[in-house]
Amino acid sequence: MELRQMRYFVAVAEELHFGRAAERLYISTPTLSQQIKQLERTVGTTLLIRHSRGVELNPAGQVFLARARETIQAAGLAVKDTRRAAGLDEPILRLGLLNGVPGWLPAALEQLATERFPAGTVTLEAGTTTDQVRMLTAGEIDLGLVRLPLTLPPATMSMELAAEELGVLLVADHPLAAVAEIGTDDLADLELIWIPRAAAPEFHDEALRQLGGELRLSEITMSHSQLRSALLVKRDAISLSSRRAATPDVVWRPLAGRPLVARYAAIWRTDSPNPVLQAMIVSPGLTPVRQQVVDD
Repeated sequence: MELRQMRYFVAVAEELHFGRAAERLYISTPTLSQQIKQLERTVGTTLLIRHSRGVELNPAGQVFLARARETIQAAGLAVKDTRRAAGLDEPILRLGLLNGVPGWLPAALEQLATERFPAGTVTLEAGTTTDQVRMLTAGEIDLGLVRLPLTLPPATMSMELAAEELGVLLVADHPLAAVAEIGTDDLADLELIWIPRAAAPEFHDEALRQLGGELRLSEITMSHSQLRSALLVKRDAISLSSRRAATPDVVWRPLAGRPLVARYAAIWRTDSPNPVLQAMIVSPGLTPVRQQVVDD
């Protein structure tokens, strides 16, 4: 029996769904199902009750879940204590936290780091796409999160991990809030408050190019977390954001036709010796975890 199979089982037991657990583990659903069946053969009994909506733990599965968690924790402590006794530093992965990124994405990367390198620790450094590239080049982070498109500096690798639809963000009493979806022609002459171009120049320009129309780019620029507050002051203006930004007083409407998409990628230095990073990118390693995110 392998620790990897125990981790797989814990994920399925916590998600109660093979598909969601597979996304969390960065493997395919058939591979996960095969590994759990192999685990059950090794144990000598079934651990899960499978049905069309997902899975449930049977009594044997509940016992195995508790013991598997204890074993995984003990294995991590064994590595950490041994390294400490040998006078080795605790490996640290410095993860770049992109402003406005869906919350589950850095959480998934932290979980992958912990599963692949239990003796390691993950710290977070927040910043824009431009900040992430600068910090990675300066050696201040080991793994960054950025918005695409992006021209990478030399000796840098990237992997697109997820994407989410961008739509129009506007106050609830704005005239366009009454329609189900908004066409680009409807945006003519409206003031667009958006992120500073310096935060992600290529992403900024590409989104505006795809949007087209006669939008007036506002002199006001805001970070993703401040867009809602800006719209509550400039109530005739609009912004671009994901559905996640919607609140009762600031609503989100999809764009008609081909929607805008924010694509997120991880970047890292090809010459990085960081052991936690190396454990994360080794096969099957980093893979696209969600190709399209509509809500979070």
